[in-house]
Amino acid sequence: MAIWQGKSNRKPTGGRIANSAGKKKFEIGREKHFTRIGKQSLRQYRTRGGHHKSGVLLAEYANVMDTKTSTVKKVKILNVKVNPADPNYVQRSIVNKGATIETEIGLAKVTSRPGQDGTVNAVLTQ
Repeated sequence: MAIWQGKSNRKPTGGRIANSAGKKKFEIGREKHFTRIGKQSLRQYRTRGGHHKSGVLLAEYANVMDTKTSTVKKVKILNVKVNPADPNYVQRSIVNKGATIETEIGLAKVTSRPGQDGTVNAVLTQ
């Protein structure tokens, strides 16, 4: 079944709205594909205007910035420590924006949106 992101057929009071137009192609959404830890795997999404968006399905490395030295290193992701979006995401090793990941050089907080940006960027917290 397709995900639809159009307007509701109900008013805030609960009454029905008579729809003058049907569902449109630009209102179609897509299934969620969470970014997990594993061998690097990307997925291309078609967006409006025929453009493309890259989403990370499995992430092995992260671009971690050290604010003290202002350098960026590509380091291996070891584990997900904290995920404020959902505590269950820690058990499932899901990486998204705001998640704290354990890397080879220490703990880092993810600043990018891996499912939409196509890369995992993070800032060292220690």
